[in-house]
Amino acid sequence: MKRLHISLIGMAFLLLVSCKEEVEKPKVTYDQTAKAKESIRADSSQIQIADLPIQMDGTDYLLHPVADLSIREKGIKARYGSSSVNDLSFTISNYGEYEITGYLQNIRFQKIDSDSIHKLTDKPVLIQTATYLKSVADKTNNHVMVYTMMDMDTNKDGKLDTSDIKALYLSDISGGKFTKISTDFQELIDWKLISSKNRLYYRTVEDTNKNGEFDKNDAVNYYYIDLSNKEWKITGYEPVL
Repeated sequence: MKRLHISLIGMAFLLLVSCKEEVEKPKVTYDQTAKAKESIRADSSQIQIADLPIQMDGTDYLLHPVADLSIREKGIKARYGSSSVNDLSFTISNYGEYEITGYLQNIRFQKIDSDSIHKLTDKPVLIQTATYLKSVADKTNNHVMVYTMMDMDTNKDGKLDTSDIKALYLSDISGGKFTKISTDFQELIDWKLISSKNRLYYRTVEDTNKNGEFDKNDAVNYYYIDLSNKEWKITGYEPVL
């Protein structure tokens, strides 16, 4: 009986490992990577909605977060047998400390004295964070937004999600000057604002061995942008020699 119990545990472990290997996919698939931006399939069953607008303190613009209406089948078997219900959520973003978070398809911008609303971008993206750099605006009068997002289907599964490479973008508070500042096929690690220098620092990792994953054998790249200037010039630096 004890041997049977051990065998069952071993089989369960092997099944778990096998399932994990099937689920995990490389971040980058290198065949036809040039077509990564073109292979995203639109889900016609999804309905886009917007949250109520957000106005960053000291700005003249309203920001309207836009995403798919989320319908989640939530099983309630424990209480109601084998039946299930649809749990419908109309909330698509969260806001706090000058930052919008969520899984957004777009953000629309509207000047407070205008009825006109325009999109941040026309291309497929999945925006995770949109941050207004209030301290930079206070000191330089440059109103800068920072975005982390997925913008390419790098693993070639036909959709944008967190399994794809994360990129870093900037825009002004109107949504204009929308600019990618990380390099294609380099994964954003993190970014940080150094207010005393009005500099945005960020790191990316580059899949130098082309195995489709980011690991200790790959190169970490370091950059900064001086946000006190109107033009955003990317400067590379080497803190590790």
